[in-house]
Amino acid sequence: MNQPIGMQTSPSSDETARRRPGQLGLFACIALVVGNMIGSGIFLLPAALAPFGAISVAGWVLTSCGAIALALIFGRLARLTSRPGGPYAYTREAFGDFAGFLIAWGYWIALWSGNAAVAVAFVGYIGYVVPAIGENNLYGLGVALTAIWFLTMINIRGIEGAGFVQVLTTVLKVLPLLALGILGWAWLDTSHFTPVNTSALPDYAAVSATAALTLWAYLGLESATVPSGNVYRPEVTIPRATIIGVLFAAAIYISVTVVAIGVLPKDLLAASSAPLADVAMAMWGPVGGVLIALGAIISTFGTLNGFTLLSGQVPYGAALDRVFPEEFASVSDRGTPANALVVSNLLASGLVIMNFSKGLVEAFTFIILLATMASLVPYAFCAVAEIMIRVARGHSLNDPGLAGIVGLGAVGFLYSIWAVYGSGADVVFFGFLLLLAGVPVHALIRWRQARNDASASSHNPAIGG
Repeated sequence: MNQPIGMQTSPSSDETARRRPGQLGLFACIALVVGNMIGSGIFLLPAALAPFGAISVAGWVLTSCGAIALALIFGRLARLTSRPGGPYAYTREAFGDFAGFLIAWGYWIALWSGNAAVAVAFVGYIGYVVPAIGENNLYGLGVALTAIWFLTMINIRGIEGAGFVQVLTTVLKVLPLLALGILGWAWLDTSHFTPVNTSALPDYAAVSATAALTLWAYLGLESATVPSGNVYRPEVTIPRATIIGVLFAAAIYISVTVVAIGVLPKDLLAASSAPLADVAMAMWGPVGGVLIALGAIISTFGTLNGFTLLSGQVPYGAALDRVFPEEFASVSDRGTPANALVVSNLLASGLVIMNFSKGLVEAFTFIILLATMASLVPYAFCAVAEIMIRVARGHSLNDPGLAGIVGLGAVGFLYSIWAVYGSGADVVFFGFLLLLAGVPVHALIRWRQARNDASASSHNPAIGG
C-alpha cells in the first residue's frame, strides 16, 4: 500500500528495513529511468545530427552535463520527501498548490500525449519488419491501441508486473545499442570525422543546434521519482537509480553517435529513415539491420510501458493532495491507480486515432512538440525547489552546503530555460497557452471541493463547531 501523503517512515524502522511485495527496487528504478529516456529518439537522432558532422558529439556532451545536474537535483529532492508525483510533489511543497497544479497539469498532458507518440513510433518500427502493418492504416491503428491497452492492463494488475516488464524491455533494448556502441568502433572510418563541423554554422552555433536536438533524448530522467510511494527505501533508491540511469544513457548515446558517424558517410546517414539499422547493415549485413529494427520495437514498447506507469502515478499523487479530482485518488484492490490509468490512456488512444485519420497528422505532431515543452517546465521549477523547501521547513540559511545547493540549482535552471528556448518560438507560445488552459480547470476543481465540503458540513453539525 502507498503511504498517506505527508507521512514518511524512518529509514531505520522495520517497515523500511524489509522490502514489501509490490515495491520497486534499484534495478527496476534504473530500468524505469533508462527505459523512459532511451526510446525511439536514439534510433533516429544520428540522421538528424549527420549534417553537423563530428561536432554533434560536443552537443551530446553538453546536454549530458545538464542532464547529470538535473539528476543530482532530483536525487537530492528524493531525499527530502518521498511523496508520490515526482516533479509535481516537489513543486507543490516548494511553491504551493497552484504551482503544483500547473506542473501536474502540464506533466500529465506530456505523459499521455507522449504515450500516443510512442505507440505510433512502435507501429512504425513493426512496419519495418512486417511491411503489411506499415502499409495499412487500419492494421497499424489496431496494433497501436492493442499495445496501449495491453500495457495499461499490466499496470492496473500491479506495479510489480509493470516493473518486471520495464526491466525486461530495458535489457533487450540496450543489448543491440551496446553491440553497436562497443563493437562498431572496429568499423570506424576516421575520414568521416574531418572536418569536425560540416555545417555552414560557426562552431558555437553548431554545438547549440546539436544540443537542442539531443535535449529530447533525456526527457524522462526524473521517472524514478514519480512512483516513490511504491519504491523500496525511496530516499536511497531514487537518487542512485536516477544518477546511474542518466550516466548509463549518456554513455550509450555518445558511443552510438560516434559509431554512426564513423561507419556511414554523412550524406547516406542524413538521408536514412532508419539510421542505426542502416549502420548495422553496413557492419553485419541484412541480419544486423533486422536485429536493430527489433531492438527499436522493444525500445518503444518499453518506453510505452514506462510512460503508462507514470501517466497513472502523476494524477494519483496530485489527487491525494486534492489538486486533481478525487476520482484519480482511488486505487484498485491491487493498490494501483486504476482510474488515472484508464482516463490517461483513453486520452492517449484518442490521439492515436487522430494520428491515423487523414488531415490530422500535422496537428498531432504539433501536440507532441507541445507535450515535450510542457515536460521541460517542471525541470525549471524543480531546479530551485530544494532551496524553497528548506526555507519553508525553517532550515538554517547559514548551512555551509547552501552554496553548493544554489550552484547546482542555477545550473539546472539555466539548462531548463535553454531547453525550453530550444523548443522554438511557436512551440513555447502554444505551450504557454496550454498551461493557461489549466487555470479554469483548477478553479473548477476548487469550486467542486468547496461545494462538497459545505455539503458535508451541513449534514454533520459537529463539523466546524
